[in-house]
Amino acid sequence: MAMTIPQVTLPEILPVFPLTGVVLLPGTVLPLHIFEPRYRNMVEDALNGDKVFGMIQPFVPRDDNRGPQPGAASDAPELYKVGCAGYIDKSERLPDGRFFIQLKGVNRFRLTEEVPLQRGYRRVKAVYREFTDAAPDQGWRCQRAALLEALGLYGKAHGMQVRPDQAERFSDLELINLLGVSLPFHPAEKQALLEAPTLRDREIMLIDLLRLGAGPADHEADTLPRTLN
Repeated sequence: MAMTIPQVTLPEILPVFPLTGVVLLPGTVLPLHIFEPRYRNMVEDALNGDKVFGMIQPFVPRDDNRGPQPGAASDAPELYKVGCAGYIDKSERLPDGRFFIQLKGVNRFRLTEEVPLQRGYRRVKAVYREFTDAAPDQGWRCQRAALLEALGLYGKAHGMQVRPDQAERFSDLELINLLGVSLPFHPAEKQALLEAPTLRDREIMLIDLLRLGAGPADHEADTLPRTLN
């Protein structure tokens, strides 16, 4: 089934769920298990309101759900400036208060400033106007042959089963965004894909990452920060 981008009104004050290594892109679907009390509150408030909150990565990997650290100036880790707002498409509340939800990507946003916590969860002022995420770039067509070739090499290097015929089910926008969120790239690489100005830029970056990842495995390097120049 082709993915769709929900048509919703996006709030200026946006609740956010900081999570390392997880990005959301327009039209993609993210299943989440919500168990921390502050994020249960966030989901509960969203379900009682517009059903919208944002996914965003902490700037320092793995700092997303830590409590106050000894000697730290703040227990709120710095966040990247770009995330993606999502709409709660499906939800299930368990008897113990946990939630299983399905979040569907709507539009990227830029964080301009944080506002006071609400019921323990973080909120930001979000600006959406610089991101036109609902349609492909004018005159752009996905280089499917190059993309699928790179994906096949990446899959072989990582022991992943790749079926190129499955790509026919997806539009160009869907294919690029689905691969961008689902492949096991480093958090900084996922952030770079998220922040790519256009789909053309994201496609070029994605092919480069796949080719890079298809090279000789270096398990020690996987633990180190990686950057894109």
